[in-house]
Amino acid sequence: MNCAILNLVNFEAVADNLRESFRIIASSRPAGEVRELPGVSIASAGVAFQMFNAAFLSAPVATEAELARCILLPSLQFNTRGLEWSFWVCEDWLAPKACRRLRQVFERHGLRRAIELPGMVTEALQPPARRLPELEIRRVGDQGTGNDFRGIGSVCFHVPIAWFNEVFDQSAVWDRFAGYVGYLDGAPVSTAATVACGGTVGVYNVATLPAYQRRGYGEAVMRHALAEAERERPARPVVLQSTEAGLRLYERMGFRTVARFSVYAS
Repeated sequence: MNCAILNLVNFEAVADNLRESFRIIASSRPAGEVRELPGVSIASAGVAFQMFNAAFLSAPVATEAELARCILLPSLQFNTRGLEWSFWVCEDWLAPKACRRLRQVFERHGLRRAIELPGMVTEALQPPARRLPELEIRRVGDQGTGNDFRGIGSVCFHVPIAWFNEVFDQSAVWDRFAGYVGYLDGAPVSTAATVACGGTVGVYNVATLPAYQRRGYGEAVMRHALAEAERERPARPVVLQSTEAGLRLYERMGFRTVARFSVYAS
């Protein structure tokens, strides 16, 4: 685990875009809440799916005691509302002393590590390593495309469809959370989404139904989504958080790892 602050600009850009994506979702919902506390941001959608009732570090953390305080503040907030929640930790905010005790401090507060995600960035996509398949790609903007986006996400991220519907059921979310669905012979097979934040574009929800994986559909939808973002405002770095399954693809596309995220969930 590398918790040293090595590249301030890049890791902050990745962390800021991630936080903004959650703010967009939270602010689109009647029960949503966006708050700034000392050293901590809250972006809570107020939903059953705890990953979208989220807290984030927003400043450097030097000691274990500071880390505990950063956990306690959102914990009180979420417990008051009776919500399960998660803390998306960009480890690059942490000094080595705080980082060494990261897991233990979170477990003392009732949160366990759910996943680790490298944060990645590229200033220029590499060309595809193979010819990508042809898909009809539609931007999410009506009930049909929204249902398809949520359905694929539910399957691929192993989340009950009711939870995924609750997160993405507000039409306002699609004003800035630009979602896309790829269709093969009329059937939805893959998704991707982008979020513009300051000087970056973030990539989210890259997913392909299991029966269609490893054929380039996810990459095709992702490249289309990024081309649309580039058309609206050119020459912005692209950032994302990668799963283990997607890491090699993103490296081939020109992404490099500049940050490390750990997600802790109640």
